[in-house]
Amino acid sequence: MTRPPPDAAAIARALAQFPELADGAASPLTGGLINATFAVRAPAGEFVLQRLHPIFAPQIHDNIAAVTEHLRRRGETSPRLLTTTTGARWADLGALGIWRAMTRVPGVSFEAVRSPAQARSAGALVGRFHATLADLDHPFTVRRTLHDTPAHLRTLAEAVAQHRGHRLFAEVEPLAKAVFAAAETLPPLAPAPLRVGHGDLKFNNLLFDETGPEGQGAARCLIDLDSVAPMPLHHELGDAWRSWCNPAGEERGTSSFDAEIFAAALAGWLEALTFPLEPVERRNLVHGVEWIALELTARFAADALHERYFGWDPQRFPAAGEHHLHRAKGQWALHQATLATRELRAQLLLR
Repeated sequence: MTRPPPDAAAIARALAQFPELADGAASPLTGGLINATFAVRAPAGEFVLQRLHPIFAPQIHDNIAAVTEHLRRRGETSPRLLTTTTGARWADLGALGIWRAMTRVPGVSFEAVRSPAQARSAGALVGRFHATLADLDHPFTVRRTLHDTPAHLRTLAEAVAQHRGHRLFAEVEPLAKAVFAAAETLPPLAPAPLRVGHGDLKFNNLLFDETGPEGQGAARCLIDLDSVAPMPLHHELGDAWRSWCNPAGEERGTSSFDAEIFAAALAGWLEALTFPLEPVERRNLVHGVEWIALELTARFAADALHERYFGWDPQRFPAAGEHHLHRAKGQWALHQATLATRELRAQLLLR
């Protein structure tokens, strides 16, 4: 089941682990599905404090530090991890969880893309991220397994087999069957080079300049760096386009794929790259978003029955399963919409 939020005592103990958070006041930040996140205002500045979900090994902070330090050395904006009273990059509070703190980068995030111009700026930021990290020398000894679609399909099959008595089974089972059938028809993704990537490029993981008219500021920083690692670009950008090109956002039950947003984001990304793409990367990028939308459909559908992984909104839904099923239906609609735009996307990527 989803972990309960940390109480005031746990937050106070976590604050005490980081000298720069001394005399700080914490308030919840919403929007994340995994970690418990708090804004901290302290005499030393403004920070972000997080309790990590148990899916993350604490050693991921070595990866985060390597990436953010490399970005800052090259003049890119990136948060800085704080160290604890013992000099560690995270605090292990036993039953209270693993905690980390970092500087808070000024900026505003959006749940959905506002315009093609904003999408182009976002694409350029991601392109600079990829280009800057192309020469990063770091072992990435701890990595999460990202976008293992066969594993997620197996998890969905197990959920359907194990939860036939679940209150949502009658709605999840036909969706699961449709997902399994779709997986049999999509073109396979060929082995491709690994590039250091972000790993979770949903649109609200980008920060934009908040000066000037809303939605017109330039993209300036990527946040939520738990999954940074070498990965194929079709996973990295497939997930980005899944999020960015759906004007309804991830929380609506109906979805579409905005080809104009896609074209703008792709143009911004390609212009910022400093290395050539291999032909297999371009071919895979055509189908990456189709696979990622299908994979996330499977993940949300499985958790509609398991009710143990993703966070959920008790103000909008009676229980976690209902929220996850709502998300699954939205991603399924998005998957179907990506298929309708395949020819156009192929023209832009393969020319």
